[in-house]
Amino acid sequence: MELLYHLALRANWEAALAAGSYRISSIDSTLEEEGFIHCSFAGQVQGTADRFYGGRDDVLLLEIDPERLEAEVRVEAAKPDARGFPHIYGPLPTGAVRSATSVALGDDGLLRTGLAPG
Repeated sequence: MELLYHLALRANWEAALAAGSYRISSIDSTLEEEGFIHCSFAGQVQGTADRFYGGRDDVLLLEIDPERLEAEVRVEAAKPDARGFPHIYGPLPTGAVRSATSVALGDDGLLRTGLAPG
């Protein structure tokens, strides 16, 4: 499976480093509330950033190696004709994260993930 990506708030990632695993599903819900952790493939990250993270200057882009995950990953489509998004059905071990990079905030209030929309 190709690399997975997750946009995380800096404070949540720092808490995960202390705990050993990350348990945030999306910007406003936890793994326990949602049942999985929302992720994206490279070409999906910018769209997610534009929809949910505009105006924030505390966002990190987590690059996840799916081979290091213990939990199941399912690719599930939001719409029948769209490419599915990967979901991690369990905690994300911090050791599965290859990098956690700050995402720049542009003058227009949008994040610059550095990943081209797909």
